[in-house]
Amino acid sequence: MSHLKAWRAAIVHCIADPKDVGVDAAYEYFDDGVLVIDGDKIHALGDAKTLLASLPNDLVIEHHPDAIITPGFIDTHIHYPQTDMIGSYGEQLLTWLNTYTFPEERKFSDKAHARDVADRFLKELLRNGTTTALVFGTVHKVSVDAFFEASEVHNLRMICGKVMMDRNAPDYLTDTPESSYQESKELIEIWHNKGRLHYAITPRFAPTSSDEQLQLAGKLLSEYDDVYLHTHLSENKDECAWVQDLFPNSTNYLDVYDQHKLLSERSVFAHGIHLCDNEYHRLHETGSAISFCPTSNLFIGSGLFKLGKAEEHNVNVGLGTDVGGGTSFSMLQTMNEAYKVIQLQNENLNPIKSLYLSTLGGAKALRLEDKIGNLAVGSEADFLILDKKGTPLLESRLALSKNIEESLFVLMTIGDDRAIQATYSAGVCVHRR
Repeated sequence: MSHLKAWRAAIVHCIADPKDVGVDAAYEYFDDGVLVIDGDKIHALGDAKTLLASLPNDLVIEHHPDAIITPGFIDTHIHYPQTDMIGSYGEQLLTWLNTYTFPEERKFSDKAHARDVADRFLKELLRNGTTTALVFGTVHKVSVDAFFEASEVHNLRMICGKVMMDRNAPDYLTDTPESSYQESKELIEIWHNKGRLHYAITPRFAPTSSDEQLQLAGKLLSEYDDVYLHTHLSENKDECAWVQDLFPNSTNYLDVYDQHKLLSERSVFAHGIHLCDNEYHRLHETGSAISFCPTSNLFIGSGLFKLGKAEEHNVNVGLGTDVGGGTSFSMLQTMNEAYKVIQLQNENLNPIKSLYLSTLGGAKALRLEDKIGNLAVGSEADFLILDKKGTPLLESRLALSKNIEESLFVLMTIGDDRAIQATYSAGVCVHRR
């Protein structure tokens, strides 16, 4: 039995969406819990008093009396090539793309550069407790090779794709419908379902793809059962107006993707701020998901995501950092901003719901809830140890917390990468502070 490993600490994870079952029934909490893993899977989880009696006497248990164990965070929308342009000043979406993003992405035709950024990007994610992410590459095929090679080193469950973009972008960053189809196909054949890696067909957004390119993206989606579709939707009002001009035969922004058969159970649309009821309905009907990216929406001035509206229509929602439009790799900080976005609409975001959105909710949006997103027996052992003494302020504030909900809320509000004591992927420690 020596292949078992165990951790003892306070443990919390979500088992359902608070919207469906109420907050109290949506999570499991062990004030003094034990998590046992066998290889890369979760073997047992429970209250220390009960569980310890059933474990082998010689099992070494790593004890963390001042910590909380949670599942690894899941980031449902992020751009790895924008790592070095995070915090770029002063523009709204379309100007921001032309001023900062496109020149930065040009550098990713060089695989050595792409690999250097991919390594630093993954290190940053792990430092912040993110174990799975849905990631944009650039238009260059090598940018995706570099990212997957870097992810493989740490055995991370990651999803990435080559950007498809054949118009309304600089010449140095465009492909063609045919080349984007061919290169995406080659990348799918090499990387999709290799170990813990998955491929996402990635048209940047409707304005940068011709009808023909979107049609071929839809063809790819129909040719492979379980690849993802990852793009942007209704982020900014000027963008929405532009889409209407470019696609006069569409009834709304989502309809452009719908007409090209891009809505599916594995389709994730970033932002979705300015949607009508019909669009929410179609997202629900097709099983498509939205990635809620609060730090980016506030930073680029795009608007406030209507979580209540998405819930009303039963649309799957995950949380995304959207670096580099987003301003932090930290999902704790992203939850902090999400709370404020919801507050500005005179609603409240319960800390258990925030935890859900960044773990099990993200897993459901990615259709990976059978593998990741909580600490259920049989799940993959992706988890974090949150340090209640990560900063002096955290330590003094958490000492006054009355329950786990309050503790989580404090961690989400004033916590950051310093609160992440260790990050585990498939049972292996991939970051320790």
